[in-house]
Amino acid sequence: MSLPWTFDAPIRTQRLVIRPMTPGDLDDVYAYQSDQDNHRYLLNDARSREEVVEAVGRYASARRLADEKDWIQPAVELDGRVIGQLFLTIVSVDNRGAEVGWVFHPDFQGRGYATEAATALFDLAFGELGMHRIRAELDPKNAASIALCRRLGMREEAFFVKDVWLRGRWDDSGIYAILEEEWAARRSL
Repeated sequence: MSLPWTFDAPIRTQRLVIRPMTPGDLDDVYAYQSDQDNHRYLLNDARSREEVVEAVGRYASARRLADEKDWIQPAVELDGRVIGQLFLTIVSVDNRGAEVGWVFHPDFQGRGYATEAATALFDLAFGELGMHRIRAELDPKNAASIALCRRLGMREEAFFVKDVWLRGRWDDSGIYAILEEEWAARRSL
């Protein structure tokens, strides 16, 4: 495992730049974080502008992965505009485990950007960081995220019934995961 690791240089894909968030990203991030419909499957509700200012400040300062619960939340940029963000946290240093997540502006969903960005994040996690296992925890009603997990080669490992108290009611959650050797086999095709 290659920890500690600092997110200093952007990651470039065919169409995207994955980079640390900056305060200058506020307007772009607010555009999708203030959309209640875009948050129906997330743990938090749509955010006010003030809440997004605070969130972007946290994202911008989170650049180092060294210990469990350390995280990064990079911006996904297309042609100079932030269209979404990724999430990567260290779940276990000893077991080389990580958890990932994503959220994208609705205007940019369904065009392969999330798959492209998540692929780059998985390459980083399994490659440079030396992770053994990556998981995603999501709302089982979120068909788009489930489809993304499957495109990435992740398998459903768990379905928990009414295990999360969210917005005044109990809700279900699901776990999808992939191992480093499974990712390597997919990438070698």
